[in-house]
Amino acid sequence: MKTIRKSAKLANVCYDIRGPIMDAARQMEEEGHKIIKLNIGNLAVFGFDSPEEIQQDMIRNLPNSAGYSDSKGIFAARKAVMHETQKQGIQGVTLDDIYLGNGASELIVMATNALLDDGDEILLPSPDYPLWTAAASLSGGAPVHYLCDESNGWMPDLADLRSKITPRTKGLVVINPNNPTGALYSDALLKELVQIAREHNLVIFADEVYDKVLYDEAKHTAIGSLSADVLTLTFNSLSKSYRSCGYRAGWMVVSGDKKPAKDYIEGLNMLSNMRLCSNVPGQYAIQTALGGYQSINDLVCDGGRLRRQRDLAYELITAIPGVTCVKPSAALYMFPRLDPTLYPIEDDQQFFLELLQETKVMLVQGTGFNWPTPDHFRIVFLPYEDDLR
Repeated sequence: MKTIRKSAKLANVCYDIRGPIMDAARQMEEEGHKIIKLNIGNLAVFGFDSPEEIQQDMIRNLPNSAGYSDSKGIFAARKAVMHETQKQGIQGVTLDDIYLGNGASELIVMATNALLDDGDEILLPSPDYPLWTAAASLSGGAPVHYLCDESNGWMPDLADLRSKITPRTKGLVVINPNNPTGALYSDALLKELVQIAREHNLVIFADEVYDKVLYDEAKHTAIGSLSADVLTLTFNSLSKSYRSCGYRAGWMVVSGDKKPAKDYIEGLNMLSNMRLCSNVPGQYAIQTALGGYQSINDLVCDGGRLRRQRDLAYELITAIPGVTCVKPSAALYMFPRLDPTLYPIEDDQQFFLELLQETKVMLVQGTGFNWPTPDHFRIVFLPYEDDLR
């Protein structure tokens, strides 16, 4: 019988957050082992409940959710997103510029598919959120990684970024707040990134899913508020700030100079129409979430659970000999470094697979985030403090 093989398009597609280590953990669970999962920002399993008013609004609207919605999403949810963008200072956004999706992930894949021809390049941070690299590869494009500088708080190395621009570069991905490092970018840095995009006619893809998960009274600036003359696609969702990963409710906002992008936007509309619509119950959660009480602030403030756990995780991880870490200003993760003189790791995936087998703790190796050397890993600080200890 002839072997049925996966498409060659998947040759460079990788998503190690749910990769071989997770497969091994699942097998161990089936054998009766309890696994501490520090590999993914799935808040609900650690006791972070979605706001009750969101749940109730979804339940109340279930009778209205059986049919398809408009391909871009229901009016009330898109209007709430439009008001949110106005509060962020993003100008010129209409309802027609807003697309709702099954989480931001679906929309990221849609946006890269609509833009990239085979061999086109897109600039991505290293380390990155690996969905971006996977989406670029699946779209036929070539992901090109610009380095973020750990010695400078994981800020993008602009000289390295500039050196990697070629005539085939089509887009620039900015993940701010950053996953996996927890870095938060200054307005000055964001303006420099916008200037690079302006000079080279690049589309800005702004992944801002953690824009409300901020510590130490930090402030986030939407890059779309600084790029009125540069086409910018901003991605966000309810998953993290509203602890609603499973509702799969995300959105994409198209802003900036849209006139030269008429054909690209037509491509976005085509792909949006092809999937008919995103799940309607999740759409009904968006208006209530954005317009309601922002309970995330209670979790990230001084004394809040997320802030306490960030502080404790940082204290514990940096107390380990040979482990250093930049303290995150935002998001749910740390990206510690293992001193190669104490941890001479050649294959970090194998190292963390063996660590899982020995300790029953699941982490993700740094190369899974397209970091070039096997000397980092990502850890989530979502478990209760007693579990972190």
